[in-house]
Amino acid sequence: MSKTAIVTGSAGGLGKGIAERLANDGFNIVLQDINEEFLLETEKEFKEKGYKVSAFRSDVSKKKEQEELVKFAETEFGQLDVMVNNAGVDAVSPILKIDEDELNKLFNINVFGTLFGIQAAANQFIKQNSEGKIINACSIAGHESYEVLGTYSATKHSVRSFTQTAAKELADKGITVNAYCPGVAKTKMWDRIDEEMVKLDDNLKKGDAFKEFSSAIKLGRYQEPTDVANLVSFLASSDSDYITGQSILTDGGLVYR
Repeated sequence: MSKTAIVTGSAGGLGKGIAERLANDGFNIVLQDINEEFLLETEKEFKEKGYKVSAFRSDVSKKKEQEELVKFAETEFGQLDVMVNNAGVDAVSPILKIDEDELNKLFNINVFGTLFGIQAAANQFIKQNSEGKIINACSIAGHESYEVLGTYSATKHSVRSFTQTAAKELADKGITVNAYCPGVAKTKMWDRIDEEMVKLDDNLKKGDAFKEFSSAIKLGRYQEPTDVANLVSFLASSDSDYITGQSILTDGGLVYR
């Protein structure tokens, strides 16, 4: 029987790349996103490619909706095998300008959403009496904190912490928990970061911030979705069965830990 994976935040960007790679690996895919228009477009595109896929629009920051997402996967495909907690948002603010709205938004989605995804998936694996894999979206910002990305960095440090705790607590149930830590990719998220950094520095023009960050990458190019998807594919496979509690950098040589 084919295995089933949920990928949250998969209507576009890195999440879409991850979902497509797992589909090519033979997984049934449940696409999830809060943007219904883009979500349905991606579902249609995947079905045209012959993938076994179903879409579920929900808000990852709501515990009940994460539980409903997992139940949907079980109903559609019989059981769940891999949960990829990919959904996330960013913000650019100097430390003295960070406000409650920014903190609430990023922690609700990046941290609470990841935790609720871990809980819902783990409870499903236990109910199925099966092993399972939980894979979280961390970041280079979960290993290194960056100027004007304080809130984002704090949320990704939290994701790394929850990854370690969940791995320790769930190991005896045959559940592994790991995270992937992307670097600088040419995505809509990085376009927004670049735009916001330009607003904060009169000496920068559009594209400068992205160019500055990506120029430090030792392998000489910015990240593509496939670079991240390759790692997630490994973490979703039996080849990673002896790995748990790790937040693995996939950044082309930018942060070293």
